[in-house]
Amino acid sequence: MYDPVQLRTFLTVAQTLSFTQAAARLGVRQSTVSQHVRRLEGATGRTLFVRDTHSVGLTEDGEALLGFARTILEAHERAAAFFTGTRLRGRLRFGASEDFVLTRLPEILEGFRHEHPEVDLELSVELSGTLHERLDAGRLDLVLAKRRGPGDERGRLVWRDRMVWIGAEGVRVDPERPVPLIVFPPPGITRARALEVLERDGRAWRIACTSGSLSGLIAAARAGLGVMAHTRGLIPPGLVRVGGLPELGPVEFALLQGRRPTPAAEALAAAVLAGGDRLSRPA
Repeated sequence: MYDPVQLRTFLTVAQTLSFTQAAARLGVRQSTVSQHVRRLEGATGRTLFVRDTHSVGLTEDGEALLGFARTILEAHERAAAFFTGTRLRGRLRFGASEDFVLTRLPEILEGFRHEHPEVDLELSVELSGTLHERLDAGRLDLVLAKRRGPGDERGRLVWRDRMVWIGAEGVRVDPERPVPLIVFPPPGITRARALEVLERDGRAWRIACTSGSLSGLIAAARAGLGVMAHTRGLIPPGLVRVGGLPELGPVEFALLQGRRPTPAAEALAAAVLAGGDRLSRPA
């Protein structure tokens, strides 16, 4: 009933919230993306996206279709792999940003391991800045990380969101005192963004906590030690948005492959792209 090509296009638009970015990632024209969405809306009899000249968002029916689309595509890919008889082997060094520790990335990796049991998957969880450095040095084969900032278009866009300030319930930032910051150590991309926007706004700041672990930062924030910059869609339980500070701007997460792409890396990249919407919400 539902064309896998149209479902893949639908998932890509849902992850990027942009017909233009979806077209770029799929390597097709924007008119083709629009056509696929229209045909899928015709097949379902429902409107899947609300869109205007400035934004794209999922409708309630679009949200409902996400799970069905993933299930159909995963079954389609399993059948294709079974009948083509292809079996991937070898070592795959995959790096994932700390941002995804508390998301449903483990489900995607579990599915990949089930489909490709002969691939030796090595997972590294690091800061995005560190992952970029290790990939450039040839020590990783595939990376899921934040892009370094505006103008960085490397890799395939997985998900776009905005960064916000968060802290414990009731935390207020005194405009007359330095902003108490909870940050990753260098070369954290989130850290660099937080310091950049505060300095551009002329706001004084001080480091209240530094940790290379996301769980360490969350614990400090829950204790009320200060505020931290974080992706809007992944705010941990017990923390809320904090106002009165300059806007942090958008953030993009992308998949980047090493200099010598391998079939195993491409297969895992395809699995992450197909399940990218699972990364946009906590587990």
